[in-house]
Amino acid sequence: MRNSILSLLVIGVLSACTAPGEDAKEKEMPPGLDMTMMGEDVDPKEDFYRFANGNWLDKTEIPADEGRWGGFPELREKNDKIMLDIMDRSAQNPDFGDGTDERKAIDFFAVGMDSTLAERVGTKPLSKWMDQINALSSKEDLQNLLAEMHRTGYGPFHGVASFANLMDSEINSLYVVAGGLGLPNRDYYTKEDAKSKEIREKYVAHVGRMMSLAGVEGDAYAMANDVMEIENRLALASLTPIEARNIPALYNPMPVDGLQELSPTIQWKSYLEGVGVDLGKVDTLIVTQPKFMKEVTATFNEVDMEKIKNYLAWNVVNQAANFLNNEMVQANFDFYGKTIRGTEQMRPRSERVLSTTNGVIGEAIGKVYVAETFPPEAKASAEEMVGNLMKAFDKRIRNLEWMSEETKEQALKKLNNLTVKIGYPDKWRDYSTLEVKKSGESYSYYENMENAWRWQFEENIKEIGEPVDKQRWGMNPQTVNAYFNPLNNEIVFPAAILQPPFYNYTADAAVNYGGMGAVIGHEISHGFDDQGSRFDFQGNMVNWWTEDDKKRFEERSEKLVAQYDAYKALDSVYVQGKLTLGENIGDLGGLNAAYDGLQIHLAENGNPGLIDGFTPEQRLFISWATIWRTKYRDETLRTQVLTDPHSPGMFRAIGPLTNMETFYQAFDVKEGDELWRPEEERVIIW
Repeated sequence: MRNSILSLLVIGVLSACTAPGEDAKEKEMPPGLDMTMMGEDVDPKEDFYRFANGNWLDKTEIPADEGRWGGFPELREKNDKIMLDIMDRSAQNPDFGDGTDERKAIDFFAVGMDSTLAERVGTKPLSKWMDQINALSSKEDLQNLLAEMHRTGYGPFHGVASFANLMDSEINSLYVVAGGLGLPNRDYYTKEDAKSKEIREKYVAHVGRMMSLAGVEGDAYAMANDVMEIENRLALASLTPIEARNIPALYNPMPVDGLQELSPTIQWKSYLEGVGVDLGKVDTLIVTQPKFMKEVTATFNEVDMEKIKNYLAWNVVNQAANFLNNEMVQANFDFYGKTIRGTEQMRPRSERVLSTTNGVIGEAIGKVYVAETFPPEAKASAEEMVGNLMKAFDKRIRNLEWMSEETKEQALKKLNNLTVKIGYPDKWRDYSTLEVKKSGESYSYYENMENAWRWQFEENIKEIGEPVDKQRWGMNPQTVNAYFNPLNNEIVFPAAILQPPFYNYTADAAVNYGGMGAVIGHEISHGFDDQGSRFDFQGNMVNWWTEDDKKRFEERSEKLVAQYDAYKALDSVYVQGKLTLGENIGDLGGLNAAYDGLQIHLAENGNPGLIDGFTPEQRLFISWATIWRTKYRDETLRTQVLTDPHSPGMFRAIGPLTNMETFYQAFDVKEGDELWRPEEERVIIW
């Protein structure tokens, strides 16, 4: 699940038989495990992942337009079909007239779907930026253009944004953040293995191809090398993905004059006014990567202006490409889709435009989605499950042997002040000031997208110095995901994830607790992982640990790092235990809490006993393994290991189990079995 600390900065088993004397008709059971997807004749003690998913793994093929396939993309595809139907019917709804937020979403989608319009417009909208870039003649001109680009949503060199202050989560502060890289992260520029070198070579060729297709004047290959030169400088000055997880290191408050001293080439007061910042509200701003900002100054001083122009032009082309004509979209996919993710073909235009519409104006159509797909019974059932998970986590904290009573008191205070949001927001977002064009001389998918970028930036930047709106959601109701926000001390579960395979309010409780229950527990656990544990019950980055307890927590975390470091994803590609630590703590704590939550449910509602030949505890663990079943293309798997704080699905499925005595008891796992982990190597944190 998403961990949004900084949004800038997610068999051969017999079924249960009817008893003698019962009617021969099959006894009606609540929805549960899909037995046909399990592995035939696979011993759960030896290979639990195949035991739970063997037939699915053998029969499933990754769609040509996907880099991986499993529970999340399956549900996303199902959800996309629902949303496309909603968009189609909403377009005919007279209640959604001009000016309504729903109509804006409908119009945005319709313009995006007009491929004929996209071909007619081509790359002509980029000319306004190319003219300004070509006209640059001084550092003052560069500063002014950077302000305009950033205000319009482009991100060369660095960026600015507003969100809650890490030390005072009630107030929004101004952050200056690193940016401007075309490859996924720093590691892609610095690793010296053959695959990384190959990707860099292909990236330079891609930049040249795109600049040529966009009609940028000059030697495309030479321009591409200029881009790589500048991006290399920025990458070397950036934090590694693992370093960026050290949240306190990102908190570097200083006055504007302090930033002026740190990065003197830019006249920061003028720049900030240029992007729309009210300097009267900025006593202090926060620089997330001071070393990076020093490099920005060095680049401005040491790199020829013509090279900087080429870098700026690339930034525009790269960000705009997916909203232009098919030639640009296809060329962009050839690198980022095929080379980086290994995907064979693009997703249908309707799904791509829908995804963009959701990102721009998602809550407008999310209101319709919720009304049609999320019954009150589903929310009530989910709330009951959350209650049991909270009770389970409370009990687990109280029973921790390694934590002092002093720290337990603070942990419980944080838990008891956790806000839970389920389904959809109580207050919907207002899109009245967003302009969406659907006719006229100059309208296009790209122009609407650029309007949206500018609108999003302006809406964000005007919040500097204002109270944090804690009613706002960071995801739309139709998003298949969930998240923990440490600055609000909240867990959030959009309506879309409260569906099979994660959740079915009419299903067997054990299957639900192994799916959605563990997801809920995972998000609760994020409040106590290596990052979330730095924040107190109010969402402030305040230490609430004793020194000895923090040391014991870190020792246990290091054991989990070592466990995941040993998981081999591909030849010479291993999971990064430090990068994935927060999510792995979330999985371990979440599944433990889900197990205990199920016991609370069974005590209150009765134990149904065997279903499909499995106990409730066995069904819970099988359900957990099924939600993480995933097939990957090699390129996608490699990219995930290098960039994603989530471990690949096959390791999420089995990693927590090998640390849990309850799993060993459920499947009678003993020393000598493949999944046995010696007791001294097992990790118990929460």
